Amino acid sequence: MATLQELHNNSDWDYLLEISAEKPVLLFKHSTTCPISAGAFDQYQSFLANGEHVPQSYMVKVIESRTVSNQVERDTGVKHESPQIFLIRDKEVVWHTSHGNITAESIKEALNQK
Repeated sequence: MATLQELHNNSDWDYLLEISAEKPVLLFKHSTTCPISAGAFDQYQSFLANGEHVPQSYMVKVIESRTVSNQVERDTGVKHESPQIFLIRDKEVVWHTSHGNITAESIKEALNQK
């Protein structure tokens, strides 16, 4: 299973962007109080556990790390929603989706197409 790293501060986010210049990364924005987010997070974890060629994978808890969540929105230009997932390459969001559209299959398809 791929290792899931949590972003705690804006320096962690900056590091993720730097890594994305070399290889694609996934970022999941998670609300720990929302049942929809819990279901989407289960799908994300399922993908990580069963996916082949899984990129480096990250998560930000939007309530606990609000400043990071806000910085992601500012830097990407993608309006905040949670749950929300991003595929980032070369410091740019190449795919994102939210809520019930976050499935292990949709993540796999995005990685295969982008």
